[in-house]
Amino acid sequence: MSAQMEQLIAQFENFQAKVRQAEARFAEVGDMQERIARVETTVTSPSGEVTVVAGAGGTVTDLRLSAGAMRLEAGHLSSVIMSTLQKAVAGAAQQQAGIVDDTFGEAFGLKTSEQVREAQAEAFGTTEEEPASQQQQQPQQPSRPARRPAPRDDDDYFDDGSFLRRS
Repeated sequence: MSAQMEQLIAQFENFQAKVRQAEARFAEVGDMQERIARVETTVTSPSGEVTVVAGAGGTVTDLRLSAGAMRLEAGHLSSVIMSTLQKAVAGAAQQQAGIVDDTFGEAFGLKTSEQVREAQAEAFGTTEEEPASQQQQQPQQPSRPARRPAPRDDDDYFDDGSFLRRS
C-alpha cells in the first residue's frame, strides 16, 4: 500500500473517531435538557424579608415575603425584591451554564460558565470571583414540577377583568 493511501486511511479513521465522539456527546443532550429543566436557585435577602426561587431560563417560580416585608417602605421593599430576584436569576443562569459546560465544554472548548460570570459581573457591578448570585444564596431546594396554567377558551378572554376597567 502506498504511503498516500495509508495517510488517507488514517485520516478517515480519525474522522470516524471524531464522528463517534460527537455522536456520544449529542446523545447526552437529552440528559442535559432534563438537568436544565430541574435547575432551581433560592435566594433570600440579607435581612430575610424576601425569598425568590428562580428556575431554568431565569423563570421566577416563587416569591415569598415575610411579615416583616410588609413593614418596609414601598420603595425599599421594591429595591429588596429586585435585588433578590436578580441574584436568584443569576444563580439559575450559572447553574445552566455549568450543565452546558459539563456536557459540551471539553469536547467543544466551551467556557459558558466563565462567560456568564463575566456578563453578570459587568451587569451587576461585582467581581467575577463573587458573582451577584452568590451573595446570600441559600441551598438549593428539591425541584418540583412547574404548574401549567389551564388552557383558556377564547370566550373567556376577558374573564380576568373588563378591558374598560381602570387599574
